[in-house]
This record gives sequence, structure tokens and C-alpha cells, in this order.
Amino acid sequence: MAAVSCARLLSPGSVHGLRLGSRILPALSRVSLVRGHRLGPADDELYQRTTVSVMQKEAGGGAVVYSYSPRGFNISGNKVFGPCAVLPPAVLQWNVGCHTDITVESLSLFYLLEPRIEVLVLGTGARTERLDPNVLNFLKKKGIAVEVQDTPNACATFNFLSSERRLAAAGLIPPPAVE
Repeated sequence: MAAVSCARLLSPGSVHGLRLGSRILPALSRVSLVRGHRLGPADDELYQRTTVSVMQKEAGGGAVVYSYSPRGFNISGNKVFGPCAVLPPAVLQWNVGCHTDITVESLSLFYLLEPRIEVLVLGTGARTERLDPNVLNFLKKKGIAVEVQDTPNACATFNFLSSERRLAAAGLIPPPAVE
């Protein structure tokens, strides 16, 4: 029934169910496209093809720690003040003050990432500090290898892993000013 009614509505000489009459209007009989400029055949062929250029680097190998200071870090040309988390897709400020603030909760952003990171490099400031063994065991159970180093060596280790296209992340605490 619905097909019959649609066929009646869309009879010859009608548009969208409206009968135009016996005489076809000249404006409706020919379709002309209006353009501000003319395109040649080669240009029309280009519009039929689609190409994609990937502007984003692959995960791993993206961020590079250029420098560090007591105030923060220069990571791939971006200045970050205070402790930071360097993840494959982003650089974030990290809410820790010193190595004693590194807990399972403060490391949650590192083990929730997809794809999962292989190595987490932790820079604990001017010296290599011991972390809570429960925190290290927790990350080991999550399948993440952990390197705990002083911040200068942690920056170098992260840059090396990143240059090898490893899925690495870093949690970096700036070293204090030397007096």
C-alpha cells in the first residue's frame, strides 16, 4: 500500500510529490552548477581521489627531554614547571612533591594507558631514592618495568628508550637548586 501511494506521489512531472503542471519550467529543466572559477578535467579528477597524510608520529619516540632545571623541564620545546609525567601521547604536570609522594595512586595514570607502556622511568631528584617496595611490586604485577634513577640520568634513559621507539613513560621530579 505504501509503495503504491509513493508511486502516485512521484509521478512524472512532479517533484517530492508536488505536481508541477503540464508545462516544465525552463529553470527546472536544466541543471547548471555555478562556480566562482572554472575547473579543468585534471582538477575534477583530483577531487574524486582522496589522500590522507598522517601528521602524528607513532607512539613511542615522540617526546624528548631537552633540559631540566630546579624549576622544571623543557620537553620537546614545551616548558613544564615542577614535576611532570611524560606519556607517549602527552606531557602532564604530576602532583608529587618528592619521592615519598610516589604511591600507587600517583602512578595510576601510567598503568591505565592503552597501549600499555613497557618501561616507566622515575627521576627522583638530585639523588636516586628508594621507593616503597609495595609500589614497585604493584607495577611489576601490571607488567611495567620500572627504572628508578636520579633525574639527570632518568632524562637520559627516557630519551634513549624513546629514540629506540620503546613504549616508555617518565615521572620526573626536578632536582633542587645547588647552593
